[in-house]
Amino acid sequence: MATLQVELVAVERKIWSGEATMVIARTTEGELGVLPGHAPLLGELAEGGVVTIRTESGDDVVVAAHGGFLSVTEKGVSILAENAEISTEIDVERAREALRRAESAGDDPDALEAARRAQSRLRAAGESA
Repeated sequence: MATLQVELVAVERKIWSGEATMVIARTTEGELGVLPGHAPLLGELAEGGVVTIRTESGDDVVVAAHGGFLSVTEKGVSILAENAEISTEIDVERAREALRRAESAGDDPDALEAARRAQSRLRAAGESA
């Protein structure tokens, strides 16, 4: 089976690196699926998005990714996120509390951004926002 070399890096650390059969990411242009042999492209990750990487073994690595870019080349896929959290590291109760605080803050732009991040973290963890 054909694979892609995938690297997902956040500003503070490398989140995941390895071989995958597919990557799904939400960009500002919409949801994007990348398979081996995909045409080169550069996309901006949507705020509050989730990236799913299907590994060679068929497992999904799900990551809440906030801001950044996705680059597809003949060598593979690079995802450079401003902030990212792998689903297994997400504290669901903390994310729910962050969402409650952000929603109670009203229409403040910082609060709206915090709400999108919290919703992304909950979606990545498999929870409803």
